[in-house]
Amino acid sequence: MSHKEAIKQRSIGVDVLTLSASPIPRTLEMAFAGIRDLSMITTPPADRRPILTHVGEHSDPAVVEAIRRELLHEGQVFFVHNRVADIDQVSKRLGQLVPDARIAVAHGQMDEGTLERVMVDFWERRFDVLVCTTIVESGIDLPSVNTLIVDRAERLGLGQMHQLRGRVGRSAQRAYAYLFHPADKVLSETAYERLRTIGDNTALGSGFKIAMRDLEIRGAGNLLGHDQSGPVAAVGYDLYVQLVAEAVADAKGFVVPDVVSVNLDVPGEAHLPKDYVEADDARLEAYRRLAGVTTMDELADLRLEWLDRYGPLPRAGEGLLELAQLRLLCLQLGVSSLTVSPAKVGVRSRPLVKLGPLDLSVSQQTRLRRLHGSRAYVEATKELRLEVETPDATPRALADLLTTLTAVTTGPSA
Repeated sequence: MSHKEAIKQRSIGVDVLTLSASPIPRTLEMAFAGIRDLSMITTPPADRRPILTHVGEHSDPAVVEAIRRELLHEGQVFFVHNRVADIDQVSKRLGQLVPDARIAVAHGQMDEGTLERVMVDFWERRFDVLVCTTIVESGIDLPSVNTLIVDRAERLGLGQMHQLRGRVGRSAQRAYAYLFHPADKVLSETAYERLRTIGDNTALGSGFKIAMRDLEIRGAGNLLGHDQSGPVAAVGYDLYVQLVAEAVADAKGFVVPDVVSVNLDVPGEAHLPKDYVEADDARLEAYRRLAGVTTMDELADLRLEWLDRYGPLPRAGEGLLELAQLRLLCLQLGVSSLTVSPAKVGVRSRPLVKLGPLDLSVSQQTRLRRLHGSRAYVEATKELRLEVETPDATPRALADLLTTLTAVTTGPSA
């Protein structure tokens, strides 16, 4: 990180493009907060196949089977043991388990010449198994290596495991990754979550999902310090994101408007299905764009954009736009809360809509009583609220109801 920052200091004002298979939590959070732009490359190289991943307790028979299968395919193996102190003993133990395998050792404490000679020999297929530390997690492209075995995987981070897994399967051959943890030790909750995440996300292009989960597990880190991960315990995550967004807007010279929230409790589907917007980053950007809509014209433009980019909207997508329209109408009317209670058999045959607060004169309240049998009442908070029975409680019908209410409440007050 210090090297990257030094380069940026020498080239102030120059745009920087950062490429990452699984961005660290702080980098991903910068993208979500608007400090960095984010785009994804989701098309894998030609003939690239997903890596079959096994996560489980360490087993000598499983290690032997994995190595022998790769030797039968005339391939090579990475065996990652990230402790230099006993890496030679691990190499000897593997030699006893698989006597016919040619084994070499590589780690960062070796002198440069020796390390280079070992790697060149491994490249030239003079060895079958390379027992190494995590120095191979980046910058290594060996198409002949199609099996990865990681010892004590619970000690590694999600980004490390994803990077290591990417060292195999770099050809059209089927690749295998074995992530082992000790059978006689209880895993911590964090270690368990990391291993479960890497085991569940094996599809090509899953690095973004892994990074998202890493952000949830480790926290966003320090944007202005050296910590690349960690909880934002002082203020809470939501407030932290809001403060960062305001600071970024202020630095750009933008006026940050006060955001008025609307609480909507309305039945129905309202989301963008994954099969409609497949890319995770595009779906997140669509939600962010929708949340920033402030006028009906902007909402109509966004709808046309979605139709143009993704095709006809599914029912859940239509419901999402209708809910956004309902939110805008609530803002126009000054309503901060709208809830729908379902109909009750024998008590109330139609759903009941409750909304408020409202600023109405006596004559306006009188006109509203004639509308759908509505009833105005004052809560303990002294705020005027409204109850309306409606035959249809869908977002579209509620939008029509709010349009009618707007016409009534903007009429003469005397």
